Amino acid sequence: MEIGVDRSLCEANAICVGFAPEVFDLDDDEELVLASAEVPQNQVERVTQAVASCPKNALLIRS
Repeated sequence: MEIGVDRSLCEANAICVGFAPEVFDLDDDEELVLASAEVPQNQVERVTQAVASCPKNALLIRS
């Protein structure tokens, strides 16, 4: 499973960081940073919840 972000939609509100801080983070400029496009197996459920909870639908799951 891979994760992507549509930067034109992302508001960097950090909801995804709350669900999966091992995968998502905000940098010093308040931009979303992905630890890796490939989601670790032990983070799949949390990342799926983060994607579903994104208010701007800026997160994408790629199989």
